[in-house]
Amino acid sequence: MGINTDPQKIENTLNRGVVQILPLRDGLKKLMQKRKIRVYLGIDPTGTRLHLGHTIPLRKLQEFANLGHEAILVIGNGTVLAGDPSQRESLRPTITKSEVKRNIKTWKRQAEKILDFKKVKIEYNGDWLLKLKLEDIIKIASKISAVKLFQREMFQGRIKKGGTIWTHEILYPLLQGYDSVSLKTDLEIGGTDQTFNMLIGRELEGKILKKEKFVLTCPMILGTDGKPMSKSSGNCIWVSDTPQQMYGKIMSIPDALIRDYFKLLTDTTSEEIEEIRKLNPRDAKARLAWEITSFYHGKKVATQAEKEFEKVFREKKLPSKIPSVKISDESLNILKLLIKTRLVSSKSEAKRLVSQKGVRIDGKIEADWKKEIRIKKGTIIKIGKRKFTRLI
Repeated sequence: MGINTDPQKIENTLNRGVVQILPLRDGLKKLMQKRKIRVYLGIDPTGTRLHLGHTIPLRKLQEFANLGHEAILVIGNGTVLAGDPSQRESLRPTITKSEVKRNIKTWKRQAEKILDFKKVKIEYNGDWLLKLKLEDIIKIASKISAVKLFQREMFQGRIKKGGTIWTHEILYPLLQGYDSVSLKTDLEIGGTDQTFNMLIGRELEGKILKKEKFVLTCPMILGTDGKPMSKSSGNCIWVSDTPQQMYGKIMSIPDALIRDYFKLLTDTTSEEIEEIRKLNPRDAKARLAWEITSFYHGKKVATQAEKEFEKVFREKKLPSKIPSVKISDESLNILKLLIKTRLVSSKSEAKRLVSQKGVRIDGKIEADWKKEIRIKKGTIIKIGKRKFTRLI
């Protein structure tokens, strides 16, 4: 398969959803017009689910594949054991090999909603990182200044606060950087939080292979609360969300995010986006919710989710389908009840929701987390705006 050198398609790939290309955008553009390049994106399997923020660089990787370039998705089953310290104010919790295997199982199924694996190859960096010997690691480390590693802004922030920087955190960018060496890559894609790590890879590849590597950064996206999307914040829209959950969450994002969501998460053209922006925010958001939900679940299902949303939130009716759970106790503390219904995953989450008046039982707000709830068949429990369950 030959490469597509259409100037407009290359321009779109190098501009839309791109923050920066290092060292020079024009250099990468010329290379793409000259020959097939090898481009990769690395993701550490730190959890079982991918959120929409993860899909931005995934979509970009697919764009390069569509142009005929060699695209590789690297699953970081080696780097994840060290733990990426990027954007972390404290030590990242360690993860076991069994957890990594469990997480990886669900990733391909989610990623294939964005990636065409007939065009995109999967590699696992454990295949080369876990085979490194002590002399190899010393050789890699000798190529990068320790001062540079310690000068990372987040590390300096920790030091000022009296925190600790652990040795394996310093090693992480070297390990990720070695991916570039092992793959002999021309381009690495990643979020802006990965810029430092990717540049270390560029330096290693230059010093070890005498080869230039370009770095392309994609923007991070904000979650449903207008803050950076992350699993620890509870503000994620997950690729694995049900159509109703996905549609509803998108309808809850701040109006200011509508344009970025269209630009980064859909294939809607720039001209169409500008026309949509002329609509009132609610209608523009409804179009956005339908576009994203239809991409992951199909147009028919997206339309059903749209109708269901209108029924629950505009007409104030109960959902057509409400999950049910059987509780045999005569009464339960409200926190225990929420956990038993699996509406929350922990007592602390339940307490927070109750205290924030985010729990309704049969339509009545329950704000006392010490309250005993009498268990009655048919009782409807609502959490936030979108979670319902019925006691049976």
